[in-house]
Amino acid sequence: MRYFYFLFLFFAIRSFAQTSEIIQKPIIWNAEREQLSLDYLKNRHGIVQQTAIIKPIMVVVHWTANNSIQATFNTFNPVLLPGRPELRKASALNVSSQYVIDRDGSIYQFLPDTVFARHTIGLNYCAIGIENIGGDKYPLTEKQLKANEKLIRYLKSKYPIDFVIGHHEYRAFRKTKYWKETDSDYFTSKSDPGDAFMLKLRENLSDLKLLSL
Repeated sequence: MRYFYFLFLFFAIRSFAQTSEIIQKPIIWNAEREQLSLDYLKNRHGIVQQTAIIKPIMVVVHWTANNSIQATFNTFNPVLLPGRPELRKASALNVSSQYVIDRDGSIYQFLPDTVFARHTIGLNYCAIGIENIGGDKYPLTEKQLKANEKLIRYLKSKYPIDFVIGHHEYRAFRKTKYWKETDSDYFTSKSDPGDAFMLKLRENLSDLKLLSL
């Protein structure tokens, strides 16, 4: 699996370089993270696979609730989830995301597009995560809005992306065919990135004819 990880990373760097600038900042992907990801796919999503690869059909937009790329990297980089008992009861695998967008619009890639990341309950198996540096105390910026649009257009050109949702909207999928979570009582409340940001983002992406629930 680590061979495929680096192979995906190589093609991600090469293909994105043709359309935009992206900063590669890969988090740890080792045998332990790979196995925990496979266990998560099996135990939480009910999916048995040989490799921790996803087939993206949606993008989930988040915020980090901090003001630093490095702080976010330091949070996602460890393989094991520190603290957060409400999440640890489901898996010891740390949370992560494929992309992070800084406040100036700079795009960082922490994991290849199709490598599994734990960022949205019930939907990790089919969702690419985009984190944005900011939160209630640090409202997301216009440059981040434009960078999200640019990145999502790029992802849509590569994968059959049908949905772009905010993290705070994910529970709307619980009664749909897309939701895969073996514990019906396992979900959390989220507020990121908020209705206002998602409204602007959807307006900017309206020509893509994305689906809505």
